Amino acid sequence: MLASHAFVVDACRHVVRDESTVVSLAKRPVLFALARALGEAWPADVQRDTLVARAFGIRSSPTNRIARGLRVEVGRLRKVLRTLADLSATKRGFALVPRRASEVVVLARPVEEEHAAVLAFLVDGESWSSSALALALGTSQRTVQRALDSLAAAGKVQSFGRGRARRWMTPLLPGFTTTLLLPAPLPD
Repeated sequence: MLASHAFVVDACRHVVRDESTVVSLAKRPVLFALARALGEAWPADVQRDTLVARAFGIRSSPTNRIARGLRVEVGRLRKVLRTLADLSATKRGFALVPRRASEVVVLARPVEEEHAAVLAFLVDGESWSSSALALALGTSQRTVQRALDSLAAAGKVQSFGRGRARRWMTPLLPGFTTTLLLPAPLPD
């Protein structure tokens, strides 16, 4: 994908690129949020309210000050992406128009949530202790415990055991066998 002729909004590396130019927006999260929203909607435009919500996290209708802030940030994004794309104003909002590319692609992580790294270790059905997860993730055990508590409250993980013997795993899906119940390979 990175070698194609497409205009790529890479959410893994926080860059915007085409076949010859790479623009990093890693230190400019508002600009990247705008670029991603515009890339996801391409070739259509994105409403101003949606752009405000994605860039600034504001869900209500924008005030004059917020609308001005959006125009300022869109102007900054235009300046940063001037060699790659243009941002055209529409009646509803803004649209992304790549200069050299014929299509726009957005690359994103498979799971984009707050505790995705913890969930990724648990998704295979194996049980983990919080200390083992902390070691695997390179973070503190307390941070992992907070993440597990949050995921458990959302019903995404479950625990069994108590104290040091407590283990965490994702809930089993009904109708699927566990690895212990799979039959052994048949002899030749």
